[in-house]
Amino acid sequence: MTSSASPVPPSPGARRIAYQGEPGANSHLVCQQAYPDWDAVPCASFEDAFAAVEGGDADLAMIPIDNSIAGRVADIHHFLPTSSLHIVGERFLRIQFSLMATPGADVTGLRTVHSHVHALGQCRGVIRELGLTPIVSGDTAGAAREVAEAADPTQAAIAPPLAAEIYGLEVLRDEIEDEDHNTTRFIVLSRDYDEAPRGNGPIVTTFIFNVRNLPAALYKALGGFATNGVNMTKLESYMVGGHFTATQFLAEVDGHPDDPPVRNALEELTFFTTEVKVLGVYPADAFRAE
Repeated sequence: MTSSASPVPPSPGARRIAYQGEPGANSHLVCQQAYPDWDAVPCASFEDAFAAVEGGDADLAMIPIDNSIAGRVADIHHFLPTSSLHIVGERFLRIQFSLMATPGADVTGLRTVHSHVHALGQCRGVIRELGLTPIVSGDTAGAAREVAEAADPTQAAIAPPLAAEIYGLEVLRDEIEDEDHNTTRFIVLSRDYDEAPRGNGPIVTTFIFNVRNLPAALYKALGGFATNGVNMTKLESYMVGGHFTATQFLAEVDGHPDDPPVRNALEELTFFTTEVKVLGVYPADAFRAE
C-alpha cells in the first residue's frame, strides 16, 4: 500500500508513533486509541514506518499484521525477520467502514466509489446495491482525501469514519462492511527489546526459526510444543533466498519463555533448527479473551 502521507509537525515533548497510511486510516485510529497522548506520524509505506523507528524519528510503530478476512499482511511478514525492531505489544481493531462523499451528495447520484482494494472487497454488498463502479486507491484515507479534493458529488469513498471528520466529507452510510467480524490485528514495534514480565497476565511470544534440511524436520521441531502442552497460535512459512522451499517460519505461542513448558519447547526446537530468534515477548491484548 502506498500513499502521499506527509510529515506531521511534532508536538512539544510528545512521543511519536509511526503508521502506514494517510491521516484517517485505520492504523491512525488504532494509534489514537492505544496512545492518545502521542503524536501519530503518517508514513507513505510500511518500509518508511519501520525506518522511522529504526532511525529515531519515531519511538514506536503500529503495524497491521493480520486481518480476519484478508489474512496476513504479506509485506510485514517479510520485513519482520530482517528488521532490527522488536514487538512490544499488540492491538486488535474491529474494522468499520463508511460510505462518504462531499457535503450535499446523495446516494442516488453516486457513480464511482474509491478505496483500497481490500476495503472494496470487504464492502461488495453496498457497492452492488448502489451500482457503483469501484476504483482502487492506494489507501482508504487517501481515497477520502482524493474525493474531498475532487469535490464531485458523483464520487464516493469507502474509509473509516475518522477520515470523514478529517477531510470534511459527509457519511452517507455507516458500517457498510459485509462481515461484522472484520478485525485487524496490529503489532507495536520498538527499537528496544522490552520483554514483558512473567506472571502478570497472558503473554504472547513471537519468534522465527529456520529448520534443518532433514526429513520431517518441521514435524520434529514442533513436537516439543505439543508434548509440553504449549498452544501455538500462528505458524507462517517463508521462501528464503529465492528458493521454492519453505525453510523459515514465523510462529507465536501462548506463554512466556521462562514458563517451563515454553522453555522446554524452545530448547527442543533448537535441535532441529539452524536459527531461532525471538521477536518479542509481550502482553496479550484483552481481545483474545473475548
